[in-house]
Amino acid sequence: MGWLPTLVFAATYLGMALGRVPGLKIDRSGIALLGLVALLATGQVTEIEAGAAIDVPTLLLLFALMIVSAQFHAAGFYDAVAARIAAAPGTHRHLLLLTVLTAGALSAVLANDIVVFAMTPIVAAGMRARGLDPRPCLLGLAGAANAGSAMTIIGNPQNILIGQVGGLDFWRFLAACGVPGLLSLGIVLVAVRLTWREQLDAPPAPPPPAPPPRADRWQTTKGLVAVVGLLALFATPLPREIGALVIAALLLLSRRMGSRAMIGAVDWHLLLLFACLFVVTQAFSATGLATAGMRWLADIGLLPDRLAVMAPLMLVASNTIGNVPATMLILSIWPVPPVGAMYGLAVLSTLAGNFLMVGSMANIIVVERAALAGTRLGFGDFARAGMPMTLASMALAMVWLWLGGWMAW
Repeated sequence: MGWLPTLVFAATYLGMALGRVPGLKIDRSGIALLGLVALLATGQVTEIEAGAAIDVPTLLLLFALMIVSAQFHAAGFYDAVAARIAAAPGTHRHLLLLTVLTAGALSAVLANDIVVFAMTPIVAAGMRARGLDPRPCLLGLAGAANAGSAMTIIGNPQNILIGQVGGLDFWRFLAACGVPGLLSLGIVLVAVRLTWREQLDAPPAPPPPAPPPRADRWQTTKGLVAVVGLLALFATPLPREIGALVIAALLLLSRRMGSRAMIGAVDWHLLLLFACLFVVTQAFSATGLATAGMRWLADIGLLPDRLAVMAPLMLVASNTIGNVPATMLILSIWPVPPVGAMYGLAVLSTLAGNFLMVGSMANIIVVERAALAGTRLGFGDFARAGMPMTLASMALAMVWLWLGGWMAW
């Protein structure tokens, strides 16, 4: 039956749920690496088998998209945008609106993790400089980054994986997931406004006299051209990962921005997490238990090809083991889901990430970066706005997927 791969698999995903090992300073990427090492050291998986289990095209696409996003980061684009939001005239509610719209739009076409990594400290500092509580805008930033990233096949890591595994078309994905993602931005705004009314009633101080920093216009233009080129290549028969690599390679050909800095901005921890989990889940799948489990679920009518099963499954899984590991787990034991179920998996797993602080990597990044900037976001702060925004946005997405005929109820 393969008890050792099963044990390693269970221990790895328990670590994903806990997020750490008690008494040790090890995160999810480190836990996944330990799982891989255990399989290699015990001979359950050979180096060749490990290499074959890794979905290289998915990793290449994810890497290339991170380079594109790093172009904007290095150009100072995110910094300038966040600073302009913080310095904008108007009420605290107006600043929240600008934060939500900007984060949602950027996360739809760029890696949402890098968007929140760059914007969080500047939004936090800017709000404090105007005598405002930064927490409502930071929660709006995290919620909008997740909701906006649900709209496209390149908005976040789990969507990238789903798109690659299913060979999904970029524009058809947008048609299925774009509307619930877009409407969810409004839900994020309303949820934060209702749950943080007292803080949002505080009048902001006037904007600082010094103008906000400006992004490097030429480097920002290069990034915009790269995004347009990327979308154009997605409409051609060229494999998506190859087209993205071509764009990334062209961005590295710069006389002003060092390739070391650009490549250094890539989230290598996330790529390592992906690579290790590919091997761990493949080793478990080889035991036959996953296939037997899917047959059992199908026999009792609990296969996640229906909204009534998929939605609660993703709500629980995303807020325990995280939406990226949860997506990888489902695709490893359910290798050929229907196209409509893939759309549902993408949008529901992403929106479910807003429920709790641990639901998505973007949330964790906002918490960690805000703490470094002097603002503490607690578990309760996230849950207070995250629970209603998640339940409302997931309900809306379920209705949309049902009305569009993508998934049965």
